[in-house]
Amino acid sequence: MTMNPIEELMAKVPSIEEKLGYSFLDKKLLVLAFVHRSFFNEHRDLVQQHNERLEFLGDSVLGLIISDYLYAHLPSEPEGQLSHLRSHIVEASSCAQLLNQLDIAQYVLLGRGERMNDGRGRETILADLFEALIGAIYLDGGMDAAKAFVFDHFAEKIEEHLKKPLRNWKAELQDYSQKKYQKPPVYKIQKETGPDHSKIFQVIAVVDEVDAGEGTGASKKEAEQAAAEDALRKLGVVKDG
Repeated sequence: MTMNPIEELMAKVPSIEEKLGYSFLDKKLLVLAFVHRSFFNEHRDLVQQHNERLEFLGDSVLGLIISDYLYAHLPSEPEGQLSHLRSHIVEASSCAQLLNQLDIAQYVLLGRGERMNDGRGRETILADLFEALIGAIYLDGGMDAAKAFVFDHFAEKIEEHLKKPLRNWKAELQDYSQKKYQKPPVYKIQKETGPDHSKIFQVIAVVDEVDAGEGTGASKKEAEQAAAEDALRKLGVVKDG
C-alpha cells in the first residue's frame, strides 16, 4: 500500500535525527517542524496544524541562545552592537544557510503551489524550518538540548561572525549623504510579507530624493542595513567584496 507524505516522513525520522544529532522523545514534534502552511492548506485530512507556532517559539529560543552567548563572549560591547550582531547571526539568510548545512531541506512538506514556485521564497521556507526545528527540540528536550544542537552544529559559523567586524552601513550612508547633499538618507518600507511573527520587510534607501538601494530583512533595522549597503555599492562608495 502506498504511504502518504506524513507516513513517508515518519519513516525517514531516524535518518533526520541522525543528521540533527538529536533523538526525539516525541517524534510527532519533529514531523510537525517539517509541515509548511501550504502543505497544511492542501492536506487538512493528514495534518491538524503547520509549523508556524513552532517557528515562533524557535525564533525566540534562538534569539535567547545567541544573546546569552554574545553577552558572555563580548563583555565590553555596548547593547547596540550586541543587538546588531545578534540580528546578523539570526537573520533569514543565515538561518537558511545553517539549515542547508544539515542536508535535510528535501524533507520539508510543501503544497503543490509552493513546490511549483521555482524556488521563490525558498530562503524564507528554510529559515522558518530551521527555527521550527529549534522550537521542536526545545519543547522535546529543554533549553540545554536546544543549546547543544545550535553549538554542536554551528559554533564555527557563529565564531566566524564574531571574528568578522560588522560594518554599520546606515552610519556610512548617513555620513556620505550628509557630506555630499547636506541631508540624511530616508528609508521607505516598500513591502511587508509573511505572518505577523515572521515578517519580511523590503526597504528602499533614498539619497537626495533618488531611490539608491534596496534590501530585505526580518526586521526594519535589518532591511535598512541591507538597503544602505546596496546603496553604497551602487553609488560606488564601497567597492570591496
